[in-house]
Amino acid sequence: MTLHMHTMDRIALTFTSPETAPSGKASSGSMFPTGAAGQSQVRQAARVRLLAATAFSLLLAGCAPSLVAPGTPVALPTSWSEATADDSDRATLEADWWSRFGSSEIPHWIDEALAGSPDLGIAAERVVQSELAARNAGASLFPTLDLNVATNVRVADARGVSASTTESSSVGLAVGYEIDLWGSRITNLRGSQAQLAASRHDFDAARLSLTAAVVNAYTQVLALRARLEIAEQNLAIAERLFEIVEARFRHGAASALDVSRQRSTVLAQRDALLPLQTQERQSRRALALLVGQLPQGFDIGHEGFEALTVPEVEAMLPAELLARRPDLAATEARLIAAEANIAIARANLFPARLNLGANVGLSSAEFGLLGLGTPAGSATLALSLVQAIFDGGRLRNQVAISESQQRQLLEEYRRSILAALKETEDAIAAVDRSRRQESTQHEIVREAERALRLAELR
Repeated sequence: MTLHMHTMDRIALTFTSPETAPSGKASSGSMFPTGAAGQSQVRQAARVRLLAATAFSLLLAGCAPSLVAPGTPVALPTSWSEATADDSDRATLEADWWSRFGSSEIPHWIDEALAGSPDLGIAAERVVQSELAARNAGASLFPTLDLNVATNVRVADARGVSASTTESSSVGLAVGYEIDLWGSRITNLRGSQAQLAASRHDFDAARLSLTAAVVNAYTQVLALRARLEIAEQNLAIAERLFEIVEARFRHGAASALDVSRQRSTVLAQRDALLPLQTQERQSRRALALLVGQLPQGFDIGHEGFEALTVPEVEAMLPAELLARRPDLAATEARLIAAEANIAIARANLFPARLNLGANVGLSSAEFGLLGLGTPAGSATLALSLVQAIFDGGRLRNQVAISESQQRQLLEEYRRSILAALKETEDAIAAVDRSRRQESTQHEIVREAERALRLAELR
């Protein structure tokens, strides 16, 4: 048994069995005991060192910093500035919220989109990648085990002397383990888990955005078809009025100017059909893209726009709103991952990387691993300590970069919260204005119908 001192504080204890040494001789003059008793002492000492190092590693792993979610960087309002419904009138938003429109086709297109949308498939694969990255981070906490098999044939041909052939074979197992001195690997695992949570929240956000886009595109198609139907009715009315004006002109009850004006009205109504037809086709193609189908020949059923039910809008409190938005939850998870990156970068400043290694193997001068006639056994226990002395400030710069990235994410989180509050205020105001506008439009329709009846009586 020999003791070797290497640079960079590497200590290797190498044991070779005296009985099976290739030379057939025990090491002489060694400061360590030999023979069966000596081997037992060495094995016990190595086992004690390994157990002590492992226990020390587990103890230091508990020193990994705890990662907590950040607080809300914005003072949330207690209520909305726009008028909302009372709490007693609020309805709980279900997972299949689109069913509240009372449509028989919307659930079908939602299912088609969830099954065939490329955007949702991309988000799902990102979740898979994050899961695998988290598994890799967890795998780094365990030792590695390698099998080494080698066979060598050496032929020496000296001038004037017959060639000699030397054959040797070896097989061995190598175990390696890096002790997590400052909890950086545990922290890396927690950061990977936070990234996985962020990816899952991103998937939820993509799913919510997709379903909202499908409902919006579908209702847009129905609305445009309803507008087209109204435009066609207006054209028919204008043409009928034109016939009436022409008849009155022939009987001297209307002027040529009246005929010209009514002809212009007919042409304007015909011209109004073209952009509506274009918009309806574009909306159908947009829906086809959302559900993952070809736009050529894509069409929907003949459900009428008036068959849809306008659901009541839930007036959540600002804090409730933020808690239910998956995009904000994803940013929170990324802030936790950024905190983990800072902890890892700071841990790299401390000494040092401590590696444990062990090797056991057999070697023989005979050719062929299946015929190890007189093998020599060997076992190695290695402990290495690595500490960076000079890196040009790279490690400290990495700490500063990680801290800056966390501050950037915090600002993005703050911006997202402000945008969410603004979007909600706008949506509540839009709903309120739409309700008032609907009431006004009903009055306009009634007056238009009255005017039409009067015009037909003239």
